[in-house]
Amino acid sequence: MSVALLAGSGGVAAAAAGPAQRSEVASSFDSAGSYTRLHSLADLAAQRLATADLVAAAKYGTDSPIDDPAREKQVLDDVARQARELGADPEATVRIFRDQIEANKVVQRELHRRWDADPSQAPGPEERPDLAEVRKEINRVNGELVRGIAGSPSARTSPSCRGLLTVAGVRVRGERQLDVLHTVALGRALPSVCSG
Repeated sequence: MSVALLAGSGGVAAAAAGPAQRSEVASSFDSAGSYTRLHSLADLAAQRLATADLVAAAKYGTDSPIDDPAREKQVLDDVARQARELGADPEATVRIFRDQIEANKVVQRELHRRWDADPSQAPGPEERPDLAEVRKEINRVNGELVRGIAGSPSARTSPSCRGLLTVAGVRVRGERQLDVLHTVALGRALPSVCSG
């Protein structure tokens, strides 16, 4: 038994256990590591969704459409390039980001619908965020999300991924105090994270 394993959390228990018990301990550590990675991805998806409110406000009352295929292609091409540079699967990364984009649009469409129904709640021209500045934040979160995807292939292909991701999503909802709209959108953002 290596010194590193003994020094690690639970190493003494693993050293004293029989083969079956060691396998169980290792499996629980694997699940904990997978959960941590999936929680991070769910949290980054929630961070990205937080920008949807700003994008909606920036576009409301302007000629900027919610659906922007040129911008979406630019984002998907960029994250695929980043994934390749990190040695990650660009197809999986693009698939996950398509869901992020669609989830973002769920929030934008609903906010525009609400503001159309009650113009007193709509942001005025002077309250409109600068879309270029908002996109800087989106790009920052995108980069973190690509790195998170690149660092989690075993968690995302594990048979336990869906269950762990569901728990992570519920936890992120509580941690970030998401309202119903953003909770629904988070549910739309996460399905393609698990590819197993």
